Amino acid sequence: MNVYKAITAVQADLAKSGIGKDSENKFDGYKFRGIDAVYNALAPLLAKHGLCILPRMLTRTCEERQSQKGGALFYVTVEAEFDMVCAEDGSKHTVRTFGEAMDRGDKATNKAMSAAYKYAAFQTFAIPTEGDNDADASSHEVAAKDDPMAAFSRHEQSLIRKAAQAAIQAFNEGNEYSAYEEVTTCVEAVSKGDFDKGNMVRMALWGIFAPHSALRTSLKKHAEAERQQQKETA
Repeated sequence: MNVYKAITAVQADLAKSGIGKDSENKFDGYKFRGIDAVYNALAPLLAKHGLCILPRMLTRTCEERQSQKGGALFYVTVEAEFDMVCAEDGSKHTVRTFGEAMDRGDKATNKAMSAAYKYAAFQTFAIPTEGDNDADASSHEVAAKDDPMAAFSRHEQSLIRKAAQAAIQAFNEGNEYSAYEEVTTCVEAVSKGDFDKGNMVRMALWGIFAPHSALRTSLKKHAEAERQQQKETA
């Protein structure tokens, strides 16, 4: 079967020339080999040695996630097969791999397919690797699935974040009670009297305040004082 001879020939040429890490992920600051570099390196070698790579997508899943800033992210996974076909005798070898990618718009599937192709090529032709068409070109800060903020609409998330920023600023300026008022006003505005939703708002705010232990202590103190006052006046 000449397909293996063709694959080996492509490997031999790639071992001499390699594929440089000419692309850069601006978010995380690392170099990577982009899909365009892989195409540019492979195309003349595939033609030279009479080897075709024919892709076939088997499955696709898409999940909408949320970024830490509250925007939508589309997370796509594809399962793909690539037939390595020798043009001389039609012999073939099939490689199966997966591709994953995220995108804020409509390019997540394209990126995932490109990732599947790229890593199938890396593994088949033994191209050294290191960790928007290309999934490596961008990074996304994804909110955890159990993030309390995920339960709110974008408008509500905006209200919560603004209240949190105002509370932090007030506390830093020495206005502890103003910080407490920002929190209670936000809880009332977002929950609209719904007790359970009010607790969810408090949880979301508490998560934002995690790096501000002194503020959290102050909020606890004022909440306890308010509860005590309510008991005394009841």
